[in-house]
Amino acid sequence: MITLTHSEDLTLVDRAIDGAIDRICERSRAYGESAQALAEAIRRAALGGKRFRPLLVSASFNAFGGNAAAEDGMPAIAAAFELLHTAFVVHDDVIDHDTMRRGQLNIAGTFSARAQSQGANLAGSLLFGEAAAILAGDLLLHEANRLVALAPLRGDARTKIIDLIDDAVFVSAVGELSDVENSVTGKSTRTESLIATAHDKTAVYSFSSPLRAGALLAGADEAAIAAVGKAGSSLGLAFQLVDDLIGAFGTQQQAGREPGADLRESKQTALIALARQTTAWPRVSAALSQAHTGPVAVREAQHAIAESGARDELMNLVIRTIRTAREQSEASALPPRVEALLADIANAVEERIP
Repeated sequence: MITLTHSEDLTLVDRAIDGAIDRICERSRAYGESAQALAEAIRRAALGGKRFRPLLVSASFNAFGGNAAAEDGMPAIAAAFELLHTAFVVHDDVIDHDTMRRGQLNIAGTFSARAQSQGANLAGSLLFGEAAAILAGDLLLHEANRLVALAPLRGDARTKIIDLIDDAVFVSAVGELSDVENSVTGKSTRTESLIATAHDKTAVYSFSSPLRAGALLAGADEAAIAAVGKAGSSLGLAFQLVDDLIGAFGTQQQAGREPGADLRESKQTALIALARQTTAWPRVSAALSQAHTGPVAVREAQHAIAESGARDELMNLVIRTIRTAREQSEASALPPRVEALLADIANAVEERIP
């Protein structure tokens, strides 16, 4: 597990996140019961996560020798990445029509139940739930940008951080759009294309941009910022490919929803693309066509994919991608503490493989 050089940073970042959520809740009080319920649902959505992205900002900042006294805007920027992530999760649940997250009703599920309790029919309650989730995500995105706008940053750091946030949001949106398009149209079944989609969904906003933001705030030079971002991009790709494995083979605890969810939803992932290239594809395809019917069919699809060799192939790809990240780190003449941080992240990604 990654550890922070200065443990007080976690407290500062947590305070910044909590302060932003408190502001949303305070603002909601003037707008009635529904607005207050939405704000409290946002608070619940922001709780319970590992806060991995702000940890990366802070860990990178410290690894590059950042001085918190000289750059006290760091906690706000780290908090902005957490709010950005929470917004993406909330919107992602809408895209997937999920009403549960970590074994509990998510924002869409909460407001769907709220509508039903007030007499709405099924269609109306689902509409209300998804509308609430979209609006909650919008508020979180706004709050993330507000944190950046008001953070006490020096020199041109704010402009550069805005560019990092812009890159994170834009690339992630493009990746998510491609992911959904692949799933509903079958437009792309090429492994290379699906790997690119996996990268765009996660690598920039979850790894590359937070690491670069921490380095930038610490005063690292452009070459070092680029180097840590490049290694982070490889680690982010490995992380998302592991997520694809978890979506097919992970436990409910690992996935945060029912096991085999990606198989039930016929997601076109790199795992499926690799299975498509094998002679076992007819059996895999037949099993996938039934996966939506229940747990027994999901288990059959899991067996078919594993026996095709696609699971092992994707695991090998993950290991190769992690190795690439390690090589990029070692070849970039980064400070030893930064190399150690990247090695810790690589180990943490590898340990997630189901």
